[in-house]
Amino acid sequence: MGNTVGGATALANEDSPAGAAAEELELANLMVTALNLEISAPEIDPGAPLYREGLGLDSIDILELSLAISKAYGVKLRSDDENNTTIFSSLRSLNAHIQAHRPR
Repeated sequence: MGNTVGGATALANEDSPAGAAAEELELANLMVTALNLEISAPEIDPGAPLYREGLGLDSIDILELSLAISKAYGVKLRSDDENNTTIFSSLRSLNAHIQAHRPR
């Protein structure tokens, strides 16, 4: 999917702990690659919404992203999970969910 994101992103927040920022950037790189986004990973604001406003992802993008996350991190994201709105609310919340549930 070739998503166009017009001015709704900002540079990553420097107030994040170094580990979280690195993990968020890694996830942002996965998102850019998996979804063929027309922005670079550092341009994705970790606190901005992913769905509709903000990054502008749609339900198909979220499904594709879920599959890429499953392959890359071993974390299963189910479409019927009642917490999906929270999980996918931002890059930061998605990363926190992945880090809490990934096999070590």
